[in-house]
Formats: sequence, structure tokens, C-alpha cells
Amino acid sequence: MKKAKYIPQPIDTAEVKLPEELEMLVEQMSKNVHEVWAETRIKQGWKYGEQRNDELKTHPCLVPYEELSEEEKEYDRNTSVETLKLILKLGFNIYHI
Repeated sequence: MKKAKYIPQPIDTAEVKLPEELEMLVEQMSKNVHEVWAETRIKQGWKYGEQRNDELKTHPCLVPYEELSEEEKEYDRNTSVETLKLILKLGFNIYHI
């Protein structure tokens, strides 16, 4: 049986503008996104390697967030920004206490 082609359909958050006070969260969230990803990989037996190798379970991004390339950091930032924008679009409020 042939599977149907998967077509991602994320909720459109293009019109959502993050309030300035939430923009400070982006870098903190981005670092945490990376930390959670890295922790999961390490628990799965992955380790640092200069090249990604699924067979050997090595990955060049298993380093502290600060050591990632700007391209890799941008990937994490995008995840953080889109998560915050989705929360706001769904009608939730975020408060700093």
C-alpha cells in the first residue's frame, strides 16, 4: 500500500509580531531547544563527530549552543520564534513575573 505524500501545513503566523519584551526570550529559548535536542541525542548514544554519521551516531552539532555556527543557531531561533508566535496566535498571553 502506497502512503499519501505528506504535505506540511503549519499554522500561518506570518502576521504575528512578537512584542519587544518577548524578543529577549528568543535566544534563551533557542539555547534550551538545542540543549534538549543534544540531551536526547546523547541519551540515544550519539556523540560528537566532525561529520554526521547515522551508523556511528556522530553529529557535529553536539557542542554547546555558543559553539554552533550562526546557521545552526538560526535554525533553533526559528523554532523559538515560531513557537512564541503560535502561542500568541492561539490567543494565549505570555507574562514575565
